Amino acid sequence: MERAHAQVIRLTDLIRDVALITKTEEAPETMPCEPINVRTLVEDIIIELQPKLQEHDMKAENSVPEKLMLNGNYSLVYSIFRNLFENSIRYSGEGTLVHAECYNEDDQFCYFRYYDTGKGVDEAHLPRLFERFYRVNEGRTRDAGGTGLGLSIVRNAVLFHQGNITVRNRKEGGLEFLFTLKKEH
Repeated sequence: MERAHAQVIRLTDLIRDVALITKTEEAPETMPCEPINVRTLVEDIIIELQPKLQEHDMKAENSVPEKLMLNGNYSLVYSIFRNLFENSIRYSGEGTLVHAECYNEDDQFCYFRYYDTGKGVDEAHLPRLFERFYRVNEGRTRDAGGTGLGLSIVRNAVLFHQGNITVRNRKEGGLEFLFTLKKEH
């Protein structure tokens, strides 16, 4: 019974994720925009994920400026940071640090950096990380949960906000995501 319940939850998550990607691609005009305090949004995500962070002996840092605002779709900006944090929790390893910051800002864009201090990913996988259902390690991903759509959702949410995103391994260890979000969507 417990296994069936877990499968229902996984399928529900999959349907939700596919619907979100489809909506951003096929009907972006239906996605409302509003003022978003990005620091508060990231703080809320860290609070929500605190039990999982503690379970994996991880620390989270939020270096987004206090009054950083952008006008965008709250649900999508939330999905960007939530999926990045959840990926780090699932795959970066025990005792790592996760860090979010806005490292630059100009008249049109906010420039974000998100990284963890974990294991990183083999260079051969980096170009495919944003593909739908792409899994670096099929067995490990199934054990860790997830739909295989998290980073695809991140990419689509960044594109919705007329930004760009890249990923690379850090010299110090771990993955680093650099992305931009337009201030006014």
